[in-house]
Amino acid sequence: MKEFKLNPDRFFDPETAVRKIARELYEETLSLPIISPHGHVDQRIFVDNKPFSNPTELFIIPDHYVFRMLYSHGIDHSELDIPKKDGSRKGIDPLKIWQIFSDNYYLFAGTPSGVWLDYEFCEVFGINEKLTSENAEKIYFQINEKLQSPEFLPRALFEKFNIALLSTTDSAADSLEYHKTIKESGWKGRIIPCFRPDGLTNLLDLNWSQNIKKLGEVNGKEITNYKSFLTSLEERRKFFKEMGATSTDHGVLTPYTHKLSDVESDKIFQKALKGNVTETDAALFTANMLMEMARMSSEDGLVMQIHAGSLRNYDNRIFDIYGLDKGIDIPVSTEYTNNLRELLNAFGSHKNFSMIIFTLDESNYSRELAPLAGLYPALKLGPSWWFHDSIEGMTRFRHSVTETAGFYNTVGFNDDTRAFVSIPARHDVARRVDANYLAGHVARHIISMEEARNLIYELTNGLVKKAYKL
Repeated sequence: MKEFKLNPDRFFDPETAVRKIARELYEETLSLPIISPHGHVDQRIFVDNKPFSNPTELFIIPDHYVFRMLYSHGIDHSELDIPKKDGSRKGIDPLKIWQIFSDNYYLFAGTPSGVWLDYEFCEVFGINEKLTSENAEKIYFQINEKLQSPEFLPRALFEKFNIALLSTTDSAADSLEYHKTIKESGWKGRIIPCFRPDGLTNLLDLNWSQNIKKLGEVNGKEITNYKSFLTSLEERRKFFKEMGATSTDHGVLTPYTHKLSDVESDKIFQKALKGNVTETDAALFTANMLMEMARMSSEDGLVMQIHAGSLRNYDNRIFDIYGLDKGIDIPVSTEYTNNLRELLNAFGSHKNFSMIIFTLDESNYSRELAPLAGLYPALKLGPSWWFHDSIEGMTRFRHSVTETAGFYNTVGFNDDTRAFVSIPARHDVARRVDANYLAGHVARHIISMEEARNLIYELTNGLVKKAYKL
């Protein structure tokens, strides 16, 4: 089998002068820690700190990027034994699933997943062969053997990856018991929660009634009206802050913002309690709650993140069987200038308010988002997300926003992943892409080398610390 190694100049411009500068800038990031201010890694792995059970459970089961691609080639979630809504599974031999993955590994060529996985195999696990049908079993057992060693326990990998901070994303009613256990364990790894109230502010959520009941239970008081709902959310935000949270996150289809009166809000809330809310009601309530969340952030200082433009659960069959977060999101066109106007007029210049906007609609970067971020001191642009978290996507982002918003109205990089071992791979890609972009600017004498050195630090560590108040 031909030896496989990652090229040290990967992703850099083939033009010699630019490549040389990119390499020099990238090397300045090698000692910098990873800061992951937004993601979805299950914090329980750091509580138990037990070996990952096998390569299939590590690489395939939690990574919807992987099984989304396989599904597009006719490999159903059931063949990969993806857990159903109720957590049940068939119990398929993980080696059999790994073989399916290996047989189809060629599908990932040129994709972000292929780039990340190559890094994980080569750099994290020391595998020097490209995964194929023929060597699938061999590589499976090579990885599995390492997973049983102390060096590959979750906490050990956290330290090996040089992660300074990892943020999880947690429902507003979450007890955060695992975060508390980690804090009390004496381990120095810094893992913080992020307040995500979508299950409560989206009245069309199938579990909304249960979520409201749970929110009341964790706060020790029944929620019977809009006023008590707001009070409960404010109390939970305070608790999240006490547990280390510095941000909130709001996943919405549209970033429409509009303040309703308390009377109007309670009227819709009462309809929701009775189970007869309409789509129009829900849209208005979400718009109102974005305004309320901005108001709360201006008071408690939590940074407000908005992830808009993802039509989630697009495939009804997959959603009905497997539930949320199974790789079936589809981007939709999204408007920001008019939708955010009410919120930005109210809070865009507020000294204690910070908001980070993410989009799946790239056409908005230069037309709307860069001009808005280049105007309002409270608004910053989140990095390329989901479908655009890629070499070309990151490059397009920089080309689209820099001339209008500058570098300092962006916030560095988010890996936004459930796949823990992919974190260093994702950050490596971001650092290389940014180094290459800056190198092009230096080569064309747009910025100096000194400015580029300052910027590569800011894009890697500085901006994320400032934006997320870390």
